[in-house]
Amino acid sequence: MEHRILNNGVEMPVLGFGVYQVGETVCEQCVRDAIAAGYRSIDTASAYLNERAVGRAIRRSGVPREELFITTKLWVQDAGYESTKRAFAKSLERLQLDYLDLYLIHQPFGDVYGSWRAMEELYREGAVRAIGVSNFLPHHLENLLEVCTVPPMVDQIEFHPGYVQWETVEFCRASQILVEAWSPLGRQRLA
Repeated sequence: MEHRILNNGVEMPVLGFGVYQVGETVCEQCVRDAIAAGYRSIDTASAYLNERAVGRAIRRSGVPREELFITTKLWVQDAGYESTKRAFAKSLERLQLDYLDLYLIHQPFGDVYGSWRAMEELYREGAVRAIGVSNFLPHHLENLLEVCTVPPMVDQIEFHPGYVQWETVEFCRASQILVEAWSPLGRQRLA
């Protein structure tokens, strides 16, 4: 599997298996199948309501934890310093993990700065190997970069042939923030 090096030196697989809209009842088997097929990066979020199933799949996969790259995200209702700390602990508990590889602020809403301070602390404590954001545009990133002490390592954005965000990509490149695409092959739009 090919990797990219984040701005803090952590290696991240270029291909990941996301479980957005994968219900709890089938999620565990989907993740186990993905790991068996060679995926080493698994992406979930507290808002997806399937972290427990992802955790079970990881434990039952037979693949050593250190060979996997696990991402989850902080939801909007959990924004803020104390709320972020609690939400992170709950995600670790649901996933039954000792640490995360990547923790992202899911949306640029609420007390982003309080959340980021908490995430910086979690990063410095070694509870998470990398921190970043999701769905942030250049003006969101500019504001965060003005106040942070640890810059984001990743911005996970929608990016595919039907929807490109070149301005965000160029800003991230200039700021040494890795862009991770969600729905890189596109997604179904209902009429």
